Amino acid sequence: MNETITYQEALAKAAKLCSTSEKCEREIREKLLKWQLCETDVEKIITHLKQENYMDEMRYARLYTQDKHRFTKWGKAKIVFELKNKGISSKAINEAITTIDFENYSEQLKSLLVSKLKSINYKNLYDTKAKLYRFGMSKGFENELVLKTIDEMLNKS
Repeated sequence: MNETITYQEALAKAAKLCSTSEKCEREIREKLLKWQLCETDVEKIITHLKQENYMDEMRYARLYTQDKHRFTKWGKAKIVFELKNKGISSKAINEAITTIDFENYSEQLKSLLVSKLKSINYKNLYDTKAKLYRFGMSKGFENELVLKTIDEMLNKS
């Protein structure tokens, strides 16, 4: 169901959305278009929200990265992919990704792989490594780090 609202109502609703949780420009643009606003009004509202600091691409990228790393336990590759899909600039993405602490990052991968290892039915070492590798990659961790972590884990046991 599409709803039509006035410019002022749309501005107020968009500002409220942005003040309750971080939103990127693409999310707000989609909402405004869904409310059947003309393109010039959409641009004016987005410009206003940016000027009033309701929306900030760098802040959004940084917070999104922290949340996805900490709570969803995603790797950098998956975070970068999702931010690109949201239309975030490469500069903001690169800056946000650098905020991830490498020690914490590699420990998180190790923890994920250790818990996955407990749920794997062992056929042979090759099969186990393949399942752990696919899991690590599906979480968005880098190829080299996944392989190195798997080798360290399995060589210790």
